[in-house]
Amino acid sequence: MLKQLMIGLVALTMAMPVLADEPAANAIDQDQRMEWWRDARFGLFIHWGLYSIPAGEWQGNTNHAEWIRHTAHIPLETYNQYTDEFNPTEFDADEWVKMAKQAGMKYLVITSKHHDGFCLWPSDQTEFDVSSTPFDRDIMGELKEACDKHGLKFCMYHSIMDWHHPDYLPRREWEKDRPADDADYDRYVTYMKAQLKELIERYDPAVLWFDGEWEGTWTHERGIDLDEYCRSLKPDIIVNNRVDKGRRGMAGLNAEGTDWRGDFGTPEQEIPATGVPGVDWESCMTMNGHWGYNKLDKNFKSTTDLVRKLIDIASKGGNYLLNVGPMANGEFPEESIERLAEMGAWMDNNGDSIYGTTASPCPMPEWGRVTRKGDRVFLHVFDWPADGKLVVPFAAEVTSCKLLAAPQRTFETNATPKGLELMLTGDAENSIASVVELTIDGEVKPIK
Repeated sequence: MLKQLMIGLVALTMAMPVLADEPAANAIDQDQRMEWWRDARFGLFIHWGLYSIPAGEWQGNTNHAEWIRHTAHIPLETYNQYTDEFNPTEFDADEWVKMAKQAGMKYLVITSKHHDGFCLWPSDQTEFDVSSTPFDRDIMGELKEACDKHGLKFCMYHSIMDWHHPDYLPRREWEKDRPADDADYDRYVTYMKAQLKELIERYDPAVLWFDGEWEGTWTHERGIDLDEYCRSLKPDIIVNNRVDKGRRGMAGLNAEGTDWRGDFGTPEQEIPATGVPGVDWESCMTMNGHWGYNKLDKNFKSTTDLVRKLIDIASKGGNYLLNVGPMANGEFPEESIERLAEMGAWMDNNGDSIYGTTASPCPMPEWGRVTRKGDRVFLHVFDWPADGKLVVPFAAEVTSCKLLAAPQRTFETNATPKGLELMLTGDAENSIASVVELTIDGEVKPIK
């Protein structure tokens, strides 16, 4: 009864309008709040919830994951029973965050609530949360504490879509036994705002990563309102573009012609072909074929592929948000653990060529990618030339040329009509990507 009274009181409070011109909403400009995010370049995405329990399988079909309630047409009452089974006794927030840090990641984004509506924190607004499970621990609180301890930014994914809440519309088209006659979408938005207030005030997330905005019930006007509401609670919070309706599908970047809200674009499972000057963006991608845990999906990308994707994204001025889907017991899959460790080994020696860098100052070379940080230019060489000659498509005055991971190895450079020619003596330093660091005096002039 007490919980129901609290829900009602918060609902009345949340129904009050948020003024667009509230001073706190504009207290911190975009460049200020985005500074750490632009420097970070690499983060961990985590999809975890009740859907980890069936592990991708339902009635013989094995290609499900975090969408399993929808893709397998599981009745609400049946799906709700997973709350009785959610007991991840092996969950260790400190271990999760240490793995992310050792991989070279600077921030962590965890699903506070996915489309199924289950909440990974003890919410005062619903009983469909972790406090109703045998585990009954504050997962968000433990991860926030671990992130603060190890120096990572703690961030939260939150779904606008909610298949569990009685007021969310539309219903799934296959849910013939859930009438929507009494549903009130405005009442659902009040509920969602109350939960976001909990998350912001309890856990102080650096980023709110929205999703599930594509259904017709969510509008541009609602996106403006939600964006301003979140900023009224935490002026320096970073919000992605899925708070609004401007996202162009999986490409993730906003359509032109409207003042769409959101601090950064969200390409999903893809990397823009070229950089997008003046636009902040982050490619979110899986290690295998699913976001949530699927026990039979062993199609994991190689470490070489994952590191080169990170390099490619950084060379185009973006961030890389790489996903892990933990198992129901609270552990990361072994394949994910291995790849995070291997990526960390490369980042230990070469992270300086990723963090705080800007997009390539020249056209994309065939042999690899280029990033820049002030007067230093980093050449990520995927294909070490057999004859030692590497042509970089720009002209510049070079004061030093050396391997980033082994600075005692220096190389000669020569100016040619096709660009700067390097004489790379010896073997490649790293089979994934050897990074050559150039120090430049003056301008870099690209050659097309």
